[in-house]
Amino acid sequence: MRLFTILLTMAIGVNAHAQSPLVAAWEGSMNVGQELRLVFRIQEANGKLSGTMDSPDQNVTGVPVSSVTATADSVFIDMSNIGITYAGKYDNTAIAGVFKQSGMSLPLELKKTATPTEIVKPQTPKPPFSYNSEDVTFTNADKSISYGATITIPKVDKKYPAILLVTGSGPQNRDEEIMGHKPFAVIADYLTNRGYVVLRVDDRGVGQTTGDRSNATTADFAKDAGAAIDYLKTRKEVDPKRIGMIGHSEGGMIAPMVASERKDINFIVLLAGPGVKITELMEDQNAAVLKSSGLDEAVVNDYIKLYRSVEQVIITANSTQEARNRMQQALGAWQKAVPKASQEAVGITDEKAAQQMIDEFAKVYENKWYNYFMKADPMPYLQKLSCKVLALNGEKDIQVLSKPNLEGIRKALGKSKSKKWETEELLGLNHLFQTCKTCTAQEYAQLDETISPAVLIMVGDWLDKEVK
Repeated sequence: MRLFTILLTMAIGVNAHAQSPLVAAWEGSMNVGQELRLVFRIQEANGKLSGTMDSPDQNVTGVPVSSVTATADSVFIDMSNIGITYAGKYDNTAIAGVFKQSGMSLPLELKKTATPTEIVKPQTPKPPFSYNSEDVTFTNADKSISYGATITIPKVDKKYPAILLVTGSGPQNRDEEIMGHKPFAVIADYLTNRGYVVLRVDDRGVGQTTGDRSNATTADFAKDAGAAIDYLKTRKEVDPKRIGMIGHSEGGMIAPMVASERKDINFIVLLAGPGVKITELMEDQNAAVLKSSGLDEAVVNDYIKLYRSVEQVIITANSTQEARNRMQQALGAWQKAVPKASQEAVGITDEKAAQQMIDEFAKVYENKWYNYFMKADPMPYLQKLSCKVLALNGEKDIQVLSKPNLEGIRKALGKSKSKKWETEELLGLNHLFQTCKTCTAQEYAQLDETISPAVLIMVGDWLDKEVK
């Protein structure tokens, strides 16, 4: 029997009871011609379960599951979108169940473990470090949120330029950990060794940071970044005239938001930052992701027509009921206008599937962060900047496409008060700035490289020239 390949999906759904004993890491192995270890990590947030799956022997980690459903003694883990399900009976220490993939069924017993097998990517920093690393906490001005963070400081006792790392979309820990990679830990390690103080912070409601992120928007996360800048200014090791930010993805919009309102930001570095209206960015992203999954271009173009219609509903509707009604009308008109093959290719096979799509779109409308994000435009913030700016985008990025976003950034900075700014498209790099091969989102976990060393050098050299 051949060793099967586990595919990845960007979607993650949750559905379970609160206070479940399932919240833990569960590890087991099965015989697929050789022993193959799997680790399911079950988490809980707001009374709902979610999960990810690792396959240590295939160097794959953090594969999101579609849903986790639990009763008093049984659990069903659904990853049917990539052909995987797992069902079993559990107690406090073990789950006895069956793993199914693509018609294959194998018994799989999972044991609860406090030390699951970890996949460590080669670039992940390991102690001992040649600099000081300190876990810290600080609060915002009204003390409503306490932030957990790590600050890394060169050992020589003097004042240094300081950098705040700002994470991308979704709940992120201080390392911006994704699928076994810890890009912010790698960046912090590299830049601290080059003589910079670096602060990386758990997002609101993640890790050691308090606060409710369920109703938070990008504007709230910008306030969190501002609180982190204020903290940096209290550190004796920091030169207050040389403080800046490196923002990745959504963080590449947050950094200009913060810098456009403060006079104490000396520089920002935008990694895969947006430079066009988010509605345009998301249309491009959806098209690129669908094309990378192998869908025919004509089908993709047909879907984007629907997506564009729904997108306008999301940013203009005044209520959920209005949004649902208008989405229903848009879907009906689209179904009449495009071939049946295009509908089936994107999952609309019958009326039930069509209604499920409307339900999912309605959830997007009701999501406060998404609603705010979809209405956002980074251009006004970029135009208000007066600090130094470096903007880098990967040529193979299918989430924030390099050409339109870099062009938007260039146009905006050309109208700004910033006297020193640079933009560059980096060939062969994806959204995480990895040197990619297939350059799909699924490949992130499969690559050993966390971030291209050339990018680290480029950022370090620019900082040395413009900041030190």
